[in-house]
Amino acid sequence: MRFQSRRIADLVQSDIRAMTQECKEQGGINLGQGICDTPPPSVLLDNLIPAVNNGYNSYTRFDGIQPLRESLAAKVKRDSGLVLDPETNFVVTSGTTGAFTCIINALSDPGDRILMFEPYYGYHMNAAVLAGLEPVFVPTRGEDFSLDVDSLEKLAKGARAIVVNTPSNPSGHVFSRQELETIAEICQRYDLLCITDEIYEYFLFDGYRHISMATIPGMWERTVTLAGFSKTFSITGWRIGYATGPDHLMLPIGIANDLYYACAPAPLQYAVARALDSLGPDFYSRLAEEHQQKRDLFCSTLARVGLTPHIPQGAYYVLADVSKLGCRSSKEAAMYILDKASIACVPGSAFFEEGRGEHLVRFCFGKDDSTLERACELLEQLK
Repeated sequence: MRFQSRRIADLVQSDIRAMTQECKEQGGINLGQGICDTPPPSVLLDNLIPAVNNGYNSYTRFDGIQPLRESLAAKVKRDSGLVLDPETNFVVTSGTTGAFTCIINALSDPGDRILMFEPYYGYHMNAAVLAGLEPVFVPTRGEDFSLDVDSLEKLAKGARAIVVNTPSNPSGHVFSRQELETIAEICQRYDLLCITDEIYEYFLFDGYRHISMATIPGMWERTVTLAGFSKTFSITGWRIGYATGPDHLMLPIGIANDLYYACAPAPLQYAVARALDSLGPDFYSRLAEEHQQKRDLFCSTLARVGLTPHIPQGAYYVLADVSKLGCRSSKEAAMYILDKASIACVPGSAFFEEGRGEHLVRFCFGKDDSTLERACELLEQLK
């Protein structure tokens, strides 16, 4: 008797979750999973209990409460200059992962090919497989994982969609305007839907700027942007994200969101809306400055112990070369680091097609200062 679906038969627990469990069992410091332990903004927390007490505990509209959609429209206008309609251009979702799930199920069919840049985010790949899609991995170039135009050209024909994650998890690459314009030209030539994951839009270092694909000429009508507040506000457990795009794409996404999730948690939507309205540009600039300091501290430690870091331009992850350890695989290297230094990381193979990424592991440095400093001390044991 078989009850497991064929779609899930080849999927296993992600290495991110697996290493988190290993870390918990060994009592180590978890730099594997992207869990922010920095404190959320006080204005966010101050508005949560009042929202509950004021009765915001029922279903909301499938695409989110009006105050949050209006706050999102103001945010997008401030950040990118796009003037959007809160009534038709937004769907509030159960996290950015929920947004991605709704997008691929609403706008693609089983068997469609979906392009993902390598290294890719494992949840994008697994969600696509579960939806019956065929992921096609596009290699990137060099130490900064920049766009390989030739590889993209070779793989674009016949695809349905492309996923652009900028700033990228796990590589930290921030796509430049020139790179985005090249991707845009290929999308238009091959009639590709562009799904752009911009969850790390405010985590930018060394003067790099975030440019939203939806602002590139010719791309608005074929782009769905997804983002959220798990990382920016350090509320990974709240599951408040959103998708934005043109009316003809948002309607089917909203239908999928209604069927899968009904709505995002009502009182949390209100608290996020209040925070968006209250926090000024200085909050976001401080966020970038603080995480650049964390990056510099952690990457200098990695270099000192011989785990050469690929310095990220954005997000709060770093891929490190673990060739020095002499392990046969990235999983073996990750377990060695956990056993030797009590630090959990993610095997690089989790972000690459089979056979690649075995010389890399991914660390998350989005931690409070004391945790990160302790992690750096423990890593010194690898010298």
